Amino acid sequence: MDEGIAGVRRAIPEVPADVGLCRILLLISERLQAELEHKLRPHKLNDSEFRTLIALFSRPGGTSTPGEVCLFTSIGVTNMTRISNALVKRGLITRGPSAEDRRRVVMQITPAGKRFVQKMLPSMLPRLKLLFDGFSNTERSTLNHLLRKLAHNLSQLEHAAGDPP
Repeated sequence: MDEGIAGVRRAIPEVPADVGLCRILLLISERLQAELEHKLRPHKLNDSEFRTLIALFSRPGGTSTPGEVCLFTSIGVTNMTRISNALVKRGLITRGPSAEDRRRVVMQITPAGKRFVQKMLPSMLPRLKLLFDGFSNTERSTLNHLLRKLAHNLSQLEHAAGDPP
């Protein structure tokens, strides 16, 4: 990878060295995504559906609006409709009008959805712990801080360009 980036930088000197950091982040992201999808595939669930379940699982009462879940999961509104339809069909969530405001749609994780999350998360933890094997608490904290800073900069870039967050 470093060799390839160095070759590009020799050919196009204005390419910043940070392109290597972006490439590493993309590779890590792809591998983490593949790891998660591998765990979910036997359950016929994908990453977006699982993130939606986790978002609802983490909320008080297991309830949220589709818009709030979209913000929490970085999933678009159009995709959220498809995802919630699939989860409703499987009995993992319910979706309907809010008791307080019938114009608002509310999604809620079902007991079956809670059981699924409670079953899946513990099975994912051993491999997750291996990912950070050898990292000190200080290194974890520094990585967390730097990634959040990068995420903030990316949000600012999207906002300045008028792109959705």
